[in-house]
Amino acid sequence: MMNRKIILTAVFLGAVSIVLGAFGAHALKKVIDVNALVTFETGVRYQMYHALFLLFLATNNMVQEKTKKIIHIMVIFGVVFFSGSIYLLATNAITSFDFKVIGFITPIGGLLFIIAWAMVFIDIFKNKSQFQ
Repeated sequence: MMNRKIILTAVFLGAVSIVLGAFGAHALKKVIDVNALVTFETGVRYQMYHALFLLFLATNNMVQEKTKKIIHIMVIFGVVFFSGSIYLLATNAITSFDFKVIGFITPIGGLLFIIAWAMVFIDIFKNKSQFQ
């Protein structure tokens, strides 16, 4: 059941990253500067990386179910904090709200990504029986 949730999340995040990438390449290209567009694309890229990471996680039997649940949540919040804040910061020039006040959550999202990857490493490293 958990693997199904993770796959559905991965597919959703992947599809949204494609939509946002197209939006950035076509619509935003005309209204934000090049640096902001590159920043926006960074958010899209990391969202897609973590959609693929979740697909890997769901189809991997070397990571414990309990660990998968925690990683799933961390990646969701990581995408919202990291990519979400980058999307808002990159489009700051075309909004009336100054999104720079939320810039502090970007590194929190990045930290959640790092911890999620480390948890996979630790779980697989501890599970030596899978490799014998």
